Amino acid sequence: MRTLKAVPPGSVIVVGSGPTGLLLAGDLATAGVPVTLVEKRPHKISNLSRAFVLHARTLEQLDARGLADGLERKGQALDRIRLFGGLTVALDTLPSRFNQLLVIPQYEVEKALQRRAEDAGVRFVYETEVTGLSQDADGVILEVRGREGESGQLRAAYVVGTDGMRSAVRAAVGLSFPGKSVIRSVVLADVRLDEEPESVLTADAVGDAFAFIAPFGDGYYRVIGWHRGRDVPDSEPLELDEVKEIARLALGRDYGMRDARWMSRFHSDERQAPAYRVGRVFLAGDAAHVHTPAGGQGMNTGLQDAANLSWKLALVVNGHADTALLDTYQAERHPVGKSVLRSSGGIVRLAMAKRPWTLALRAGLTTFLNHVGPARRKAAGQITGIGYAYGAPRGSHRLTGTRVPDVALEIGRLYEALRGGRFVLITPEAYDDRQDRKDRLTVERWAGDRRTTVLVRPDGYVAWAAESADPAAIEAAVAAHVG
Repeated sequence: MRTLKAVPPGSVIVVGSGPTGLLLAGDLATAGVPVTLVEKRPHKISNLSRAFVLHARTLEQLDARGLADGLERKGQALDRIRLFGGLTVALDTLPSRFNQLLVIPQYEVEKALQRRAEDAGVRFVYETEVTGLSQDADGVILEVRGREGESGQLRAAYVVGTDGMRSAVRAAVGLSFPGKSVIRSVVLADVRLDEEPESVLTADAVGDAFAFIAPFGDGYYRVIGWHRGRDVPDSEPLELDEVKEIARLALGRDYGMRDARWMSRFHSDERQAPAYRVGRVFLAGDAAHVHTPAGGQGMNTGLQDAANLSWKLALVVNGHADTALLDTYQAERHPVGKSVLRSSGGIVRLAMAKRPWTLALRAGLTTFLNHVGPARRKAAGQITGIGYAYGAPRGSHRLTGTRVPDVALEIGRLYEALRGGRFVLITPEAYDDRQDRKDRLTVERWAGDRRTTVLVRPDGYVAWAAESADPAAIEAAVAAHVG
């Protein structure tokens, strides 16, 4: 067996260079962790995107990495989501700096994340496929096969599989991927249009068909459609006339679709791994959960998985936290994945409603959400990600585990202070922290007269808070969380 180039000790291997893997690898490298990113594809970012939407919580995470403003310049903002029938979820009242949805092809997000990862020192190994895995108390050995069929091994302290629905890492650790196909024979086409759609995102479901149109920004549009009566295998040839017919049924017109550069069929599954961690191996993104594209939550959920895991791995690998911290990744993100499966599945089932009782349910839910403010805000929070909070120990301050919005600080704002992957301690009074924690902690003061002291995790959630804390209490909290 030929041994490939050694991986530095105390390092992390990330398998899969989609958005989730790129954000995770970039975070780890920024924190000083040696990272190798293994990808079986050649070194190329495809322009055939699967995802087209960045939600508010994901934009906040990207803002904490200095990427959101650049992506906003490339994308198109939308202040509401139309789900089905007359149901529209307004976003302009979201309690976020990003009270919108950003329509942008996935490949633009990947480009930004790849540049960041390269600048941070991530080592990329392309055209290398994972064929097996073993682990012991000290690390993980990946069995890999290179471009010309050569076999080898890579060893690291931890491995994270971000290698998609057919994850080789998940299979190698023996995890099942229970679930089912929800809709079959969904058609996809990248086309030019003779008529520009009225909205940045065009979507509707009528009778037996639904369709979705989103712009790439280069003159082409992605069209996704489905027809109840056309249930054929993914391998069945697809013609543009079929896509146009579905669009006319669902949207009332086909906008003059022409010049297709890509067409295919696919099926949409709902699946979730029972565990996101097996020893020193983790799963994130589509390797951990897949669901219908309704609501545009797929890429967003994966990026937030990565933001949750990266700082925890960095603290542990760098010797600043006990390995028990890594258990909180499963505890915090698995319930979110399950919730996304429910919400996206519910949206698509209601959009596909045909029986009288399901149509009545959809009409009733639409009326309820359109007229009941708290329910509408909860739905918006769930779809955009800003409504999720993590569990907190008994007796904790009420803010513990909650997302912190981009609050104003004495100098600047919170998500600027989070850049670099550090904790941020926000205090009403000056607090002089130890020099040996400067690489992991930034100390800031409120812009106003607020008296609460808050320790914010690198992913923007509250680790600890107190209404009136003395220096000894603050030091104890910082030592417990920051190390």
